[in-house]
Amino acid sequence: MNTALREVWELDGGQRPDPIRLRTGFLLAARDDEELVPAPMSQLLNPRGIALRFYLLAVFEAQCRLAPGAEWSGTRLLDRALGWSDFIAIDAAYSSTSSGYLRGTKQGRTLESSRLRQVQGALRTLEGLDDQALVEVPRKENGAHRDYGAFVLMHETGRGGLPTAKRYRVPARAEAAVDIPRDFFLHGWASVLYPSEIATWLTLRFLAGRFPSVHDQSGVYLYGQDREQWFGLRRDTYEDGCAMLLALGLIRHAERRAPSAEGTPTLVNANAMPVTIDFSQPADPGRYEAHRYQLTDEGLREDALAQSLTLLKKLSSSD
Repeated sequence: MNTALREVWELDGGQRPDPIRLRTGFLLAARDDEELVPAPMSQLLNPRGIALRFYLLAVFEAQCRLAPGAEWSGTRLLDRALGWSDFIAIDAAYSSTSSGYLRGTKQGRTLESSRLRQVQGALRTLEGLDDQALVEVPRKENGAHRDYGAFVLMHETGRGGLPTAKRYRVPARAEAAVDIPRDFFLHGWASVLYPSEIATWLTLRFLAGRFPSVHDQSGVYLYGQDREQWFGLRRDTYEDGCAMLLALGLIRHAERRAPSAEGTPTLVNANAMPVTIDFSQPADPGRYEAHRYQLTDEGLREDALAQSLTLLKKLSSSD
């Protein structure tokens, strides 16, 4: 799986992007009249689903092929060599006798067919977000079945409410975006982390990119209303995600230092709806002070599966 993604990234004549850029509208709620519209990412946190993972992989694949500003076009097949199914990792039983992963499931399906089914399920989920649909899957000529292989990737904020869908374009260099290091994909982190952990990590990356001095000096955090309204992350989802990212070495606790020269920063979404987050003061002195975090991107250079198995062994031995 990592090998397949690396082949795509190293494609002759390709872009070899680093970082991969994700528009902020994917994870930050938007203002619609007097209401906030939840961001697409917040609707993809099903722990058993791969829709969030698949969308990020599709963005990665697009940016490997297409120059900034180019509109989505795709001819990659679902289940051939270097097809979409090759990018997906699924759980499989390990046999100590054969020292390998079993090729079949309890239902008699092969891993290849299971991957294909998961890709198809992810596409249905991504298409089912109404105006925020992140893909469109055309119907075959008979109209009864979806032509999954011909799916079209949509903009990070969705297809929109107009008859003409808003297709994905590779972000121009001047566009506001979250920067994702290539190692997140090439070393397997996109496939190992749960959706809630990916969402938490992306949110921390957004804050670090928006407030770099605060991040470097004293760390960033999210608390209460800002976290839930703007990023759709409940407290338990966020805190559990941070705990796992800490254990895997992808973030660290930040030491409290003097207030940043940036003062009191303001989050601004695409429709100029401000949210004030004062990083120089405790999040809520009447309750508790939220943990402050700093990203440790050097952790992304480690093999995600190996790190996860090591952590699993530690947790098992401590029980």
